Amino acid sequence: MFDRPQRGERAILLHVCVGPPPYRGEEGEFGSLANAAGAQIVGEMRVRLRSINPRFLMGTGKLEELKAYANSVQAELILIDHRLSPAQERNLERALSRRVVDRTGLILDIFAVRARTFEGKLQVELAQLEHLSTRLVRGWTHLERQKGGIGLRGPGETQLETDRRLLGQRIRQLQARLARLSRRRDLARRQRVKQEVPTISLVGYTNTGKSTLFNRLTGADVRVADQLFATLDPTIRRLDLELGGPVILVDTVGFVRDLPHELVAAFQSTLEETKQACLLLHVIDCSDPDHVERTEDVNEVLRQIEAHRLPVVQVYNKADILGIPGRIDRSETGLPRRVWLSAATGEGVDVLIDVITDFLHLDVVCGMVKLTVAQARLRALLYECATVTSERGLTDGGWELDVEIDQRGYRDLQRNEDLEIFSAGDAKSAARVLE
Repeated sequence: MFDRPQRGERAILLHVCVGPPPYRGEEGEFGSLANAAGAQIVGEMRVRLRSINPRFLMGTGKLEELKAYANSVQAELILIDHRLSPAQERNLERALSRRVVDRTGLILDIFAVRARTFEGKLQVELAQLEHLSTRLVRGWTHLERQKGGIGLRGPGETQLETDRRLLGQRIRQLQARLARLSRRRDLARRQRVKQEVPTISLVGYTNTGKSTLFNRLTGADVRVADQLFATLDPTIRRLDLELGGPVILVDTVGFVRDLPHELVAAFQSTLEETKQACLLLHVIDCSDPDHVERTEDVNEVLRQIEAHRLPVVQVYNKADILGIPGRIDRSETGLPRRVWLSAATGEGVDVLIDVITDFLHLDVVCGMVKLTVAQARLRALLYECATVTSERGLTDGGWELDVEIDQRGYRDLQRNEDLEIFSAGDAKSAARVLE
């Protein structure tokens, strides 16, 4: 339904500023979005507006200036860094005699190109159709059958109404399919909860290095590229911690300023993995001069999906560019708030693993275990899922082990291995809950 040229298109970038001036990286980011969509940028133009013109977005003087500039550089497409109403988009295309795409349409197009999985393609198509449904115009008057007059009278629907009906049917089909996939995903999520496997979600602005960090932590081979939205489809992998066993790590799509509402709605089932996580790792490109503003953009998206109240650890990635070694910044109460690391070089990643371990395994049971020769399998299990601080051989050939194990692993061994001989000391706090 959406035909895209294989080659880039000659495009003009129109930067629109209403109110206070934008922060430094906004214009460069829009250019990166255009490049990611395959556009051939032949010019840029900036427009400062006191108020929005409901018909053309801008005044007629600026509109004529834009048309003359587009003619001079032979532009085929106008990309506007602003959200347009359906009427504004239609009026601009008529006035400029060129296709006009706003920021929302551009992001939707990039997502359509990058989607790889079946669910991802369904989500993008749903977002596109919901966006398109608001932009249907009366362009089929030659098929009008409700005008009246000789040869035109009679029951029937206009082509516009037919389009709307067909779009509505397809949207309902996509929603039903995504609902089924969402139920499967929810079933898998409930199974993990039943098995007490915690979930950690990587969130952050697009192109901050989330996939690189994900690969570094899990040994996965998720595609990594220095471009916006290199990762679109969520990836889930298991991460085995030395203390406490496995956790589930989720690599999600990167957020962006003014993320289209259609995408947020269409990706609800995917973003549910973020909402249900017990900890968010907010990956931030500390080498980006606009990282403060982009951090707030991510926080705004988290508020949209109702995930802003979850515990968060800020991960300042690309610290090697600034020459900052891996370290932890703590609050006045001693809680870890920020981890500096480099996912590319691996420096500081071990610090992040320590923070994750401390957060997930708040209660560590310390004690001594006496095992007989016949319990060699249980000894191996303790080395696998607990921390054995010391081991002493007994005269009968058995072992005496000093161990530290989290409450979850301790309960599992009690239930599955009948570990009644475990002599536990008082539980000690390995960390305090992040607020």
